[in-house]
Parts: sequence; structure tokens; C-alpha cells
Amino acid sequence: MSESAGVQQGSPAIGAAGSAPAAPGAGGTEGSGATVGSARIAAKKAQLRSSPRPKKLEKLGVYSSCKAEGACKCNGWKSQNPPPTPPRTDQQPNSVNLLEPCRSCSHTLGDHVTHLENVSEEEMNRLLGIVLDVEYLYTCVHKEEDADTKQVYFSLFKLLRKCILQMGKPVVEAQESPPFEKPSIEQGVNNFVQYKFSHLPSKERQTIVELAKMFLNQINYWQLETPSQRRQRAPADDAAGYKVNYTRWLCYCNVPQFCDSLPRYETTQIFGRTLLGSVFTVMRKQLLEQARQEKDMLPPEKRTLILTHFPKFLSMLEEEVYSHSSPIWSENFLVGSTGGQIPIHTGGQKRKPSEPIPHDENKKLRIVGDIPMELINEVMATITDPTSMLGPETSLLSAHSARDEAARLEERRGVIEFHVIGNSLNQKPNKRILMWLVGLQNVFSHQLPRMPKEYITRLVFDPKHKTLSLIKDGRVIGGICFRMFPSQGFTEIVFCAVTSNEQVKGYGTHLMNHLKEYHIKHDILNFLTYADEYAIGYFKKQGFSKDIKVPKAKYLGYIKDYEGATLMGCELNPSIPYTEFSVIIKKQKEIIKKLIERKQAQIRKVYPGLSCFKEGVRQIPIESIPGIRETGWKPLGKGKELKDPDQLYSTLKTILQHVKVRGTHTCTQLSHQNAWPFMEPVKKTEAPGYYQVIRFPMDLKTMSERLKSRYYTTRKLFMADMQRIFTNCREYNPPESQYYKCANLLEKVFYTKIKEAGLIEK
Repeated sequence: MSESAGVQQGSPAIGAAGSAPAAPGAGGTEGSGATVGSARIAAKKAQLRSSPRPKKLEKLGVYSSCKAEGACKCNGWKSQNPPPTPPRTDQQPNSVNLLEPCRSCSHTLGDHVTHLENVSEEEMNRLLGIVLDVEYLYTCVHKEEDADTKQVYFSLFKLLRKCILQMGKPVVEAQESPPFEKPSIEQGVNNFVQYKFSHLPSKERQTIVELAKMFLNQINYWQLETPSQRRQRAPADDAAGYKVNYTRWLCYCNVPQFCDSLPRYETTQIFGRTLLGSVFTVMRKQLLEQARQEKDMLPPEKRTLILTHFPKFLSMLEEEVYSHSSPIWSENFLVGSTGGQIPIHTGGQKRKPSEPIPHDENKKLRIVGDIPMELINEVMATITDPTSMLGPETSLLSAHSARDEAARLEERRGVIEFHVIGNSLNQKPNKRILMWLVGLQNVFSHQLPRMPKEYITRLVFDPKHKTLSLIKDGRVIGGICFRMFPSQGFTEIVFCAVTSNEQVKGYGTHLMNHLKEYHIKHDILNFLTYADEYAIGYFKKQGFSKDIKVPKAKYLGYIKDYEGATLMGCELNPSIPYTEFSVIIKKQKEIIKKLIERKQAQIRKVYPGLSCFKEGVRQIPIESIPGIRETGWKPLGKGKELKDPDQLYSTLKTILQHVKVRGTHTCTQLSHQNAWPFMEPVKKTEAPGYYQVIRFPMDLKTMSERLKSRYYTTRKLFMADMQRIFTNCREYNPPESQYYKCANLLEKVFYTKIKEAGLIEK
């Protein structure tokens, strides 16, 4: 394969949780002989450390500086830099004697170890470990052919020699110390699992966790290609940046696996997105190729996991690795107590960066009608319990399943795949992609008979167009051809089709949902397309309408005009996970159903009938009826509920105007001195973590829009929205902040006006 030309990056066997790494200097092999090499070094150290003390001193003598009287500057005959050729056997005798003269200064070797007479056995063994590491690196320097790698080995050789002479501990001198990038690869992958799969039932989520562990293990034992090999394979990449990371990887991860006197770190814990991005593409191809070659040797329980789920896991992760807007690489992501990912607050419009988010649940105000999170979590545990009636998702579809549910389950099982592909004039043609493009041309031509085949071929193979392809059993069965206009803020959908014998399976809906998520990652939130009379129904189901949100000046002259077709548009919501949206809605319905069942169980108690009317009582207060309050009924008090919609609108408009502006004199058009923080929605750029803390935001501008659209059909809806503004502010901001104080003062103004209008009891 073209992407792996020039180097065969090494990896342990797929699914091997603790495979040994390849030895330094192994030239990028897949670890053949690595276990033997590592064990041999460990055995040598154990043998030497169990030797008598005189033998240990003899070993250290040839590496230690001379302590004889006079100004002897000898640092031991093995202190010199490695000669240009490997040493012969007669140059490195296996045994020496302390009475033997040093070959460099002629003093006895005993004069080189006088400083070690009172050294503890533990310290002696530590120094002996460094000696064997020095000898190992000595060999590596001579065997290594790559200049960059040889230089690193030589630097580490000199560092360890210096440690023996000074009896110090090895510390790699560098401008930066680990970790080199945050978040780390390990944290990024964990964020990815939570970000993409936290909605899954526990059993399926555990499968994803196992895949993540396996992937991280592969990275920790992966042999990076040398900078020179990488330059040959990808000359356009950042060679200098890769060389820096390669050097760090050798010093902190690779060499210390064998030279244990050096501090060792896991690759996934000290490197981040940059290193992962530089190796991911080649690594993914080689892992999948290796899995296919070794499938017969895999245990049955691993085979399905690796051959079916692992490729999809890697494809989804690849999108996040190379996406500039992926949230998994944000330092603001933190694993929350519930196991999900919650961004920590970094400051913004309504909080200073140094102010922590309050977590005292007892001090948080709840809006009347809100459901406690404890109850929600309890119900969620019930509906995902396999033993419960509702249970998690299975392969059996109900009569009321979402359109894309079958397609989504097939994708999880690896039956179908989705790939965004396109032709390129800059890169070497990929045979598989070209075959898929031909397949797409055939599908579009067959399903769109009124469209000229030459026109379809030209657009499918046009480098400016891309196609989201639906692959099943290695062949194309559908796709959406589109062209992105990032500068104009929209994408034109040109062709959309699924082959006739694969229709009515939810593939079309799932295709569109994948396309929506792809565009959200690329910050394009509008689709435009010309639909003929046969396609209008499909596009309406996908959220398209004739109400175009994109200004005409933005798309005029950019998109192709089709005679007899209708222009339709779709505006995307970046907060919606479209491919999982129907699952979320299903779970919400199940939660509501369970909550209703619980409430009904609470109020199912039967009270005796009212006997007071037999005694002549004509009427009684409603609240005196036994059990009425348990149903959730609350008295309205002396406040009146305005039944006339126009009167209600006028009253609420007056109250809202009083809250927003000073007094009753609207001619001044001055915002109320306490209303300014709540005039418009909080901006994400000014308070990045606000919408993760506040689940249901509200502001005066939104309330004004709702009032104009006649949303407030009762005073309760209006009061609930206003109260939510104050509650949100107090939940997010500390009591000493000016925002908190503004909320309290404005709340008094609001309730004063509500009472004056007679809507609540005075």
C-alpha cells in the first residue's frame, strides 16, 4: 500500500494485551525477537546483581573515574566515546581483576572503586543496571543505520556514562518535560468513548471500552517510523515537528522499555493529538490488514470484536482525530461523576475564571415542575436494565421503530459502512475509492433516469464534489453527492439515491443523518437542493422545507438550477447528534412513560366518597377533597387566570415592558438597571461552559419573541420562564457576584408588577 511504503511500522499482535515492544535499533520490525531481547537484558541484570561484591566492583571499575593520588583524570577505559567500528571480543574482556592496571591510566582498577567501598548494596545494584544499559546502547549505536536514531542513542549513552561517574540519577535534558501535549492520547480516546457512546446500554458500552483499551495498548507498543522514512513517504508533512516527537518518543517511551535505568512513560499518557495524527492513518491500515491476515489465529471471542467492531471504531475515531472542531481534544473536557463528559468552566460573561462552579446541590434552587436528576438516573437505570419490560435496544424492531433504527443497528454490527469519498488530482488514485465512485455513478444513473449519464459522471468524478457513500458487503448501494461552499456557509446536495432493492430499510434517513453530522464537524449548517416531485416527500421527512434560511445573495450563481424542480433548504442544529437522535427521543419517551407510571402508582390510593353533601353542605373548597393535593394540584390563590387571549397578551406585554425598561415611561428606552445581564441569550464565546451547567437557558429577548408568537397561553407559562431566568443566574453565579444581585432585585420588580396586575395573591 502506498501509505506504508518505505517502512513497516511494528505492532504487537492484534488483541494481545501485553505484547512486548520491539527493541531499539530493530529497524521498525513487528517485535520479532523483542521478547527474547528484553528477557535477555533482564536476565543479565539479575545475574550480575546476584554476583559477589568483588565481581560487582570489577564491573564498575572499568566505567568509574580514577581516585588514585595525584591529578589522574582517567574516567575508566570504557569512558571514551564509542569507536567507529564495533569492539572485538579481545577489546571487551568478560572479566577483569581489581589488581589489573587500567588500560587508560595504568593505575589499578581498585583505585577506580575506592569511593564505592561504603556504598549500599541497593545503590551498587542501581549502578550496575546503568552499566548494562550503557553496554546495550553501545551496541545500538553501532548497529543503527538511521542518523537521527543513532544520535539519540549516542546522547543517552553519554547521559548514562555521566551518571555512573557522578553516581547520579539519569535525567533527560530537554526544553520540555512530559507530558508534551494536553489532553493526552489516552484522555482524548476516553473523551471520544464518552462523547460518542455514552448513550449506549452498559453491555454495548463495555464493548467500546474494550476496543479503546486495545487501541491504546497498540499505540503504547507501536514502533514509529524514523524521520527520514517519514520524509520519503510523506514529504509534505511537518518533518521538523515529527522529528521532535520522534526524539521524545525514543527518549521517554521506547529506549526505557529496555534500559530501565531511564524513566519510562506510556506513549498515550505524554503525547496528544499531534503524534496520534501523524501515525493514525498508517497505523489503522496496518492494524486492519494484520487483523485480516491473523483472523484464523484469533480466539472466537476476539474475532467478532476485532473483525466487526474494531474497523468501525477506528473509522469514527479517525474523524475526530483529524477534525479541527472535535470537542474530544478540548482541555475543558473532564470526566464527570456520572461517567459522562462535562466541560469545566473557563470563564466568560457571567463568571470570573478563578471562580469555581458551585456544586452544593442543597443550595441549588429548583424550578417548580423540574424533575430531580436522581429520579431521572433511577428511571434511566430501569429502562436500560435487560430484565425490565422496556429494556435496551435489541436487534428486534418494534412496530413503532424509527425509520433509521434498522440501518443504525446494521451499522453497529458492521453490515454497512459510510465513507465520504471523492476524486483527487493531487494524490495517487486509490483503486478501492475509484471502484466506489464507479459504483455510485451506476446507482445514480439507474435511480435517476431523467438525469444525463454524462452529467452524473462529470459531477461524481469532479474533484470539487464529494460523495457520502453507503457500502454494504463491499459494494456501493447508495450515496449523496454534494459540493461544499464554506465561504458561503452552505452545501449543495446534487444527487441522493439508494439502489431500488435496498430501499425502505431506513438507509436514506441514516445517510442524511451522517451527512448532517459530517457538515456540523466542518461548521457548515445549511443544505440547499433542487428536488423533483418524487423527492420532495423524502426531503421533507429529513427536515427540508421551501422556506430557505440562506440569503439569496449567498447562493445565487453558486448552485445549479434545475428546470421543473423545487428549491428546498435545511438548517442544521449543531447541538443535535443526528445519527442517534431517534434513540434519544425513544429514551425520552420511555422516561416519560415510566414517570407517569410512577406518578399513577403514587396516586392510585382510593379514598372514601364525600359524605358531607348528605349532611346538607352545598359546596366545599377543592383543596379539602382527600387525595387532591397528592395528584399535584395546587390552588391558584387569589390571582386570576385571564381567559381572554388578547387581555392576557396585553397584560403580559405590559409586565415584560416594566421589567425590561425603567418605570412606565417607555419613551426613555433605557434598560432597567438590573435587567441588562438578561436582555439576550448568553454567548458561547463569552461563557464556553454555560450551556453545560444550565440545561434550560432563558432570557428577556426570547420571552419577547415567545410573547409575540402568542406562546404564553396562560400566566403560568410566562411566570415559569421569568422565574427560570432568575434561577439560572443564581445557579451559575456565586452570591457575591453582581449578576446574582441583579437577579434578586429584578425578581422583586417582576413580582411587584405581577401582584399589581392581580395575577397572583398580594
